[in-house]
Amino acid sequence: MNYRQLGGTGIEVSDIGFGAWGIGGDAYGTVDDQNSLDAIAQALDSGINFFDTADLYGGGHSEELLGVGLKGRRNRAVIATKVGTLPHSGFYMPQDFSPEYIRKGLEGSLKRLQTDYLDLYQLHSPKIDQVEPALETLQCLRQEGKIREFGVSARSPQDALTLVQYFNIPVLQVNFNLIDQRVIDCGLSAWVLEHHIGVVVRTPLCFGFLTGELNGNEQFSGTDHRNNWPTEQRRRWANAPTLFAHLLGEKVSPVHLALGFCLSFPFVSTVIPGMLTREQVEDNVKALEQTPLEPEELKEIRKIYEEHEFYDPGIKQALLQHAG
Repeated sequence: MNYRQLGGTGIEVSDIGFGAWGIGGDAYGTVDDQNSLDAIAQALDSGINFFDTADLYGGGHSEELLGVGLKGRRNRAVIATKVGTLPHSGFYMPQDFSPEYIRKGLEGSLKRLQTDYLDLYQLHSPKIDQVEPALETLQCLRQEGKIREFGVSARSPQDALTLVQYFNIPVLQVNFNLIDQRVIDCGLSAWVLEHHIGVVVRTPLCFGFLTGELNGNEQFSGTDHRNNWPTEQRRRWANAPTLFAHLLGEKVSPVHLALGFCLSFPFVSTVIPGMLTREQVEDNVKALEQTPLEPEELKEIRKIYEEHEFYDPGIKQALLQHAG
């Protein structure tokens, strides 16, 4: 395992982190808790030290599992969680970033995680105007020693850029992958590198559609969030791996290419693919064994990205309006 600095925080994080949304049990269908605990154990044994969750995931169940899985090994883990987004279905997100809710949320998270401090506490997908009022509370929690650092899991790379240009935010969490390069498009990647801001990359596998194992026509089980997206959009994502297939070597899978792409950029501190089983952990870690992507390969990937429309931004807005 390789490790990188989380911006200027002084916190060292593994190249590949553990995305814990799925183990909550309400995002990617029903999961087996023992499989989740095995995955957490395998992650630690593989050198993964960064674990990212939220109080929202499974109504706190994701945090509870991490608390059990990391018990006795807390000193080997960098734990990040989030606060502010309330339980919901679909794309409409009720939220509360009041000082009272943030403090109450922290106490609940600490209890479930079986720890007396967090390494990183993040505002969960706030609107831009919700951030400044919450910063004083986060700064106080840092001074009190309840959190080592704070950050924002941003709604979009453009939102993230606006936030770091106006506020002193040490860590950001943003979307970035082969078919979503908005962090480069809007200039965020250059800004965070210049100003030593930590960046946690989520959705490196685009909800599993960059694994090459989905066709977009699936009917996902239970509360799997992918059912929120129209089939047309899911097919567009699922077809994407074929465009990059010529860049695969004999021993490189679509998963390894996707993770290797994200890790090719120095502005990235850690990448957090979702992991549900021991086997998924092992496969994700193998991405570190491949030869780093060459500049020409990165140029080819960028060219493919620029020549295709992988996402219709009007879809989500239309769904929100329909829900309203």
